[in-house]
Amino acid sequence: MAEKWAGLIFHGIGVPKRDLEPGEAVYWIPVAFFEDILDAVQALPMPFHVHLSFDDGNQSDHDIALPGLLARGLKADFFVLTGRLGQPDSLDASRIRALQAAGMGIGSHGVDHRNWTTLDPDALHHELKASRNALETICGRPIQMAGVPFGAYSARVLRSLAATGYACAYTSDGGFMQPDAFLRPRSSVRRDMKLNDVIDILKGRIGFKGRLRRSLGMARKRFF
Repeated sequence: MAEKWAGLIFHGIGVPKRDLEPGEAVYWIPVAFFEDILDAVQALPMPFHVHLSFDDGNQSDHDIALPGLLARGLKADFFVLTGRLGQPDSLDASRIRALQAAGMGIGSHGVDHRNWTTLDPDALHHELKASRNALETICGRPIQMAGVPFGAYSARVLRSLAATGYACAYTSDGGFMQPDAFLRPRSSVRRDMKLNDVIDILKGRIGFKGRLRRSLGMARKRFF
């Protein structure tokens, strides 16, 4: 049987210090909730595989998430919006290098937080290539992971990711992922969730209807 991992996506942690995009506030979670989730992950029986990741490149990735991860011996991947580099409450080059130096993975989330399925070929190429180039300059090594904004992808987007040189794409489809697959689904953590909701995700407690909706949704996006 193929190995499967549970995947969680975090966005902002604590109190944001910038104006949020419409609909973004629900993805900013309290520090105590974040720490409770890390404790729950750390307490899982071994071997139990969980992929932790952070989208958008908020400064809380460095200031709050990194110390919490290191204190528990956990690793994560950070998907950065390069159009926000150095802006208020966002990561800058030095903080990205600090994440990398601590053993964390760095990937692209695009340039300007756009829905990649709506872009024409030139704009899509810019989002994928320019963000990757900027992060490779900062990190000094190839960037091969992408976190798909809004979980919005299509067959054309996946082809473009592969053609641009990405080895994998992380989505927000929910459910388990195969760690060697190109397409790797994750589940978003929201402030309206409880700790038990997150534990249910980690343990794959999803009903038949939920699994069916997920499978059909992923198939529709992958092939159209």
